Amino acid sequence: MSTESSPESAKPPLALIAGPTASGKSDCAVRLALALKQAGQDAVVINADSAQVYADLAVLSARPNVEEMQGIAHRLFGEWDGAEACSAADWAARARTVIAETHAQGAVPILVGGTGLYLRTLLDGIAPVPSIEPSVREAVRAMPIDQAYAALLHEDPQRAAALSASDTTRVLRSLEVIRSTGRPLADWQQDRIGGIAGQVALHARVLLPPRDWLYERCDRRFALMLEHGALDEVERLLARRLEPALPVMRAIGVPELSALIGGECSREQAISRGAQATRNYAKRQYTWFRNQPPTDWQRTESFDYDEGIMFASLLRDYGLT
Repeated sequence: MSTESSPESAKPPLALIAGPTASGKSDCAVRLALALKQAGQDAVVINADSAQVYADLAVLSARPNVEEMQGIAHRLFGEWDGAEACSAADWAARARTVIAETHAQGAVPILVGGTGLYLRTLLDGIAPVPSIEPSVREAVRAMPIDQAYAALLHEDPQRAAALSASDTTRVLRSLEVIRSTGRPLADWQQDRIGGIAGQVALHARVLLPPRDWLYERCDRRFALMLEHGALDEVERLLARRLEPALPVMRAIGVPELSALIGGECSREQAISRGAQATRNYAKRQYTWFRNQPPTDWQRTESFDYDEGIMFASLLRDYGLT
């Protein structure tokens, strides 16, 4: 995920604002788009958040509303129905198309989101793993996690050593790949395809505000979600009787408010659990974005963002700095 930010580059620009939930990414993206608009340069904000892709999660995903968009075009927000799981590959394919369309219109695409896997898949590409044999997948997915991890230790010890024995998703995926293809997942991951990092001039910024400030925002935001219709949103979702394993049903706030609706906890307990789940997620994102992206993705460790400073090189290309 390298960064190309030279003003002399002939590559089309791609702005990226990443970071944990509640860090102010959406507001920052709109402010950047408005700054570009002042120079007569159109911009499009493109979602890179795995919860905000779902039409069913407008409130719980903190999806920007019309007022918050301030007249700036937004894409890939609420474009998937909750009955359809949106994988990183699904999102990246759609994002590539939207970015190309935006460039063709002479506008600047501004990616905004906190789903690292989405961003890595878009920029670096995806491992061309063949479809898993249905019989292999069924057998692996039926295994208890302790048995699956023991099997992985035997069949792909290098991958097993890199995983927690309780990481169900990654353990099962790794085991089904080696059993279905005969090659370890790490081998496939060396041959990535479809990445666009080398085709764009990437201006990437990571928002990492002070943790205390971030966690307070997580608490406050979840409580406000209930005031703005989150409970009704979950009731409508439950009425659809979707598969419990779908991502939309496991999104932060859905299990907690489902318990409230089912009489399994009080409103206060639901708020506390939802806020805790949000903080835990923000903590994981914070750690990932501090350590995983390239060093030339500039980190901003403040809650007082100045898009003019953070994106000076991009704005300079349009005569704004």
